[in-house]
Amino acid sequence: MLSLTLVVLAVVAVFGSFVLCVVTVARMRELPAWRRFLPLALLLVALSASLLRAADIRWVAEAIAFPLNLAVVLLSTYEIRARRLRNRREAAGAA
Repeated sequence: MLSLTLVVLAVVAVFGSFVLCVVTVARMRELPAWRRFLPLALLLVALSASLLRAADIRWVAEAIAFPLNLAVVLLSTYEIRARRLRNRREAAGAA
């Protein structure tokens, strides 16, 4: 029972971190709309592919869900880091 609880907590933590990254990128007004919402779209497609497991269509989930989740994390962290670098350059230029 304890291991199931830990697995559920881990899944909630991972999903929460995905959502936090996606929301952070979606709120970046300086980016074009397609770049702001690309991680969100990829996350929704990955979630849809994962839900296909309930319909016993496992090959779609295995082939698509993990790579899309990885793309969501990579794109989100790239955009967040790029914004931090832009902000540092602007702060250094203003000083």
